Amino acid sequence: MTGGDPDWDDIVVPVELPEVVDHISYQRVVENAGATWDYFPGHFDPDYARSQGNPTIYVNTMHLAGFADRVATDWAGPGSRVVRRAMRLAGPVFAGDTMIGRGRAVAKRRDTSVDPPRRLVDVRVEVTNQHGALCCPVELTLEMPERR
Repeated sequence: MTGGDPDWDDIVVPVELPEVVDHISYQRVVENAGATWDYFPGHFDPDYARSQGNPTIYVNTMHLAGFADRVATDWAGPGSRVVRRAMRLAGPVFAGDTMIGRGRAVAKRRDTSVDPPRRLVDVRVEVTNQHGALCCPVELTLEMPERR
């Protein structure tokens, strides 16, 4: 099953998710840092970023988390929601780079510890840059809506 609002009952794991590509401009890096109140200078001051040994400013952790969430929820549909996320920063994404998100649904289960039971799908996402360097591996759990 690929793309757009799959029914939990019909998902057969493992399944590859559609690739998501996002071109990162200087403006987007700065806007995201401001929107998330992350005023660390490496996210908006190129001179500061260079003084740290970087070529330019770079996206913040929340930008990467949101992108990984997008990879999963673009596939799962608007009724899905992220209920767990674990991520590791493996490398930076700089202004001018392209982020590429590739995901795979690896497991599904019913959580009967709550009422009503939740329909969950575990997803692994790898965020890389345009050179294929791994920037951020992410494990997500999505809650899928009940079909009526």
